Amino acid sequence: MSRPHVLHLHSTFSAGGKELRCVQLINAFGSGVCHTIVSAVPDRLEAARLISNDIEVTYPQDFPPLQGRPTPGRLHRIAQGMRGYDLVLTYNWGAMDAAMAHTIFGQHLGLPPLIHHEDGFNEDERHKLKTSRNWYRRIALGRASNLIVPSETLEEIALETWRIPINRVRQIPNGIDTQAFAKPPRGNALPGIRKREGDLWLGTVAGLRKVKNIPSLVRAFSSLPEPWQLVIVGEGPEAQAIGDEARRLGIADRVHLPGFARDPRRFVGLFDIFALSSDTEQFPISVVEAMAAGKPVAAPAVGDIAHMLSDENARLISPAGDEDALAGTLLHLAGDADRRQSLGQANQLKARSDFDEKAMIATYRRLYANAMGRSTLP
Repeated sequence: MSRPHVLHLHSTFSAGGKELRCVQLINAFGSGVCHTIVSAVPDRLEAARLISNDIEVTYPQDFPPLQGRPTPGRLHRIAQGMRGYDLVLTYNWGAMDAAMAHTIFGQHLGLPPLIHHEDGFNEDERHKLKTSRNWYRRIALGRASNLIVPSETLEEIALETWRIPINRVRQIPNGIDTQAFAKPPRGNALPGIRKREGDLWLGTVAGLRKVKNIPSLVRAFSSLPEPWQLVIVGEGPEAQAIGDEARRLGIADRVHLPGFARDPRRFVGLFDIFALSSDTEQFPISVVEAMAAGKPVAAPAVGDIAHMLSDENARLISPAGDEDALAGTLLHLAGDADRRQSLGQANQLKARSDFDEKAMIATYRRLYANAMGRSTLP
């Protein structure tokens, strides 16, 4: 049997949560599967650098655009672009037109099966899902083999709002190599900054986009005394606004933006507290990474975060949008080293029991293979 060829259609292939999970699975499947990756934003391919060199991956520049008006002609061209593969994987709203194209033209063109992955929503749907998009999703996903979601919140939306049949919705929690995150990191693991004896770090890992609301975290951090430093790992269009806010508050010397950093296992353990300030999340893998590294977490009650954490840590989660409450949690944790240690230990146990990558990879392997009519993937 020939190697399966999988087509990935992404809203973007930047180094965010869904993209990093995609890379994680591609690397786990190994050289026995070949891949074609398309980004709706063609110049956002940062996650590509994380794929193992021995895996065959192509990035076509001539695939029909995934963004634009969903006219019949455009959707037909997208459908034609799916021909010749063994499986089509679509990701988030940015690839929903591809799912619609598959639903409309899939049978006529003899297209391969399609599985859609939904990991969350953009800034324009952070308060309320758009009715028109809900209807569009309901129709577009009508013939998808499966809809995969990582969180309980998204599973409920898929079943009740989008009316996807329960036998086609699969909740698969994101998983990581939990043991690897427990290894002590080096103080110079991040570019341009070194953690020295006596330093205390509040850290976050996120794409620097508006929906992550990092300026809010800068403001919440501003009340922490020295020697606390804020380390923001990631890249994106909001970097300037984050730096401006730090300068406005007079704490620019304690706020560090080292940019994108490969392999969080090398540096997450440097944080003394991990924090998020996002306006919306579903199942942020960065929280699992911090848990596996034995760190306490300060974050708003968005998505599944409160359910992900240990019971002890979940009680400290602040109400969504309450910046003062987040600041209060940070002050509490910053002033109590014993509390930080006990919460970190509880989180680490929870991560190892519930979110190890072995179970996640095995589930995806079975699901993808079943969709292609194979007993397993190589």
